[in-house]
Amino acid sequence: MQPTKIDNRQEDIFRGRLSNELNPKHEMMILSRLIPWDSLESEFSDLYQSSSNVGGQPPKPIRLMIGILLLQHLHSLSDEQVVRTWVENPYWQFFCGYDFLQRNFPIDPSSLTRFRNRIGASRMEKILSLTVSVAVESKAVKVNDLKKVIVDTTVMPKNIEFPTDSKLLGKARERLVKLAAKNGIALRQNYNLVAKTLLRKISGYLHAKQMKRARKVIKHLKTIVGRVVRDVERKIGSSKNLVEIFTPILDQTKRVLAQQRKDKNKLYSLHEPDVACISKGKAHKRYEFGCKVSITTTHKQGLVISSQALPKNPYDGHTLKPALESSERITGVEIESAFVDRGYKGHGVESDPLRNHTKIFISGQRRGITKSLKKQLKRRSAIEPMIGHMKQEGKLGLCRLKGIVGDQINALLTGVGHNLRLILNHVRKLLRLKKLKNFVIQILLHLLEIFLLKIYRLRSF
Repeated sequence: MQPTKIDNRQEDIFRGRLSNELNPKHEMMILSRLIPWDSLESEFSDLYQSSSNVGGQPPKPIRLMIGILLLQHLHSLSDEQVVRTWVENPYWQFFCGYDFLQRNFPIDPSSLTRFRNRIGASRMEKILSLTVSVAVESKAVKVNDLKKVIVDTTVMPKNIEFPTDSKLLGKARERLVKLAAKNGIALRQNYNLVAKTLLRKISGYLHAKQMKRARKVIKHLKTIVGRVVRDVERKIGSSKNLVEIFTPILDQTKRVLAQQRKDKNKLYSLHEPDVACISKGKAHKRYEFGCKVSITTTHKQGLVISSQALPKNPYDGHTLKPALESSERITGVEIESAFVDRGYKGHGVESDPLRNHTKIFISGQRRGITKSLKKQLKRRSAIEPMIGHMKQEGKLGLCRLKGIVGDQINALLTGVGHNLRLILNHVRKLLRLKKLKNFVIQILLHLLEIFLLKIYRLRSF
């Protein structure tokens, strides 16, 4: 079933139109006129079934759903907060296509989760491409500015608790016990009270730096978890249905039992098994648990033209070529020069015959560097505050979406929100300049009027 469309044709005698009541020079009104909503609706309409015989309530308008997503990442709000604020803000309602004031919630907050999953990561690039085209149309950037970029990587932490082996063992045992009770499996012993006591002891011993005692209790906890695992395996036997249900959590529990402190590719979370431990050399935060994100911005303005979430903590140099290809796919403009830091040595981009048109400049290099290029290389660090803004004002500082696909969607939408903030800042500057221009014109006219009046009085004498 195709989504419904917002119909503002019918006049309402008891309600005035928002387009007549709101300030037409407001930044959100200007932004709503810059976005090509019709092309967006035609782009995403194929995600829905064309048949009208499908049962259920018709989907919400595409402009409403995309507009709420843009507003959410523009102001870094949760699903519940953006829906509540939408009802209170008439400018947001007009931005989403409504010309009459709405008094009810437009959607249930859970609809945003389903809409993000429906779009997927590949279609989210269309929304990022849309913000780039809007920036060009509003003259916040020029087309030539898209040919010169800065590429860097950062860590997007996942919304998980700090991982310790004792906590993971306790959660794995708890999940096994709950799943067994749910499927009617009577275990010999669930160890609920014993495990609770052991976890409290481990926390106290580690806090007091009593490592021998802590290791002894952790060994006892591992023995208990191993007993529960073996008991569950005996009880499920060869039942295919139970094997399918218990296999994921059993595999995770065995992996936690087997892994050692200094092992690579450890399991750090049961509900987010793809989380990696990444060290970026920060003094205040030695390790971060999440995924690496490759960000590409324009060299001059800092507009995000690519944002890729990369699982498994790859080497920075191996991420440069996919980042440049993604940027060219989103903008439709070939990149002539890219500026990167020293972590990209050995990228191998210039040796690729398909990328002869792109020149890579690494911080600190001296061969073939002119005075102009030296200044441009100094500006490579301008991407760092942009990443800081995306972490503080956007949602790059903590990803709450599930799985690898959730990481990709969150990274792209964070870039979308950053671009919208840059566009709105540009619109505000234009409005201030226009006000200043009008003010200066009024002063000049007033001075001219005084001058002409004096001339008239002198002639009259």
